[in-house]
Amino acid sequence: MKEKNAKESLKDDHLLSCPVATLFAELQELLGAKSSFFKHMNQSRIEFLKALRSLLDGRIESLEKRASARPPRKKAKIRVE
Repeated sequence: MKEKNAKESLKDDHLLSCPVATLFAELQELLGAKSSFFKHMNQSRIEFLKALRSLLDGRIESLEKRASARPPRKKAKIRVE
């Protein structure tokens, strides 16, 4: 039982440190997790992550193209005394 209370207090501390998290926690209490608002918010999170994925995919692709377009580096002999 103590472990559950510790987890809850950590969650409460986290909510107090972030005003946006506090707002959403209060909205969830008022509207309920199954409201259309939270359905839209969950879909929004998914779309945001997909947007980030597309940015990352584009960046990876451009780096791969740049790496394959470069001529291989020439080896140079270094004389060591």
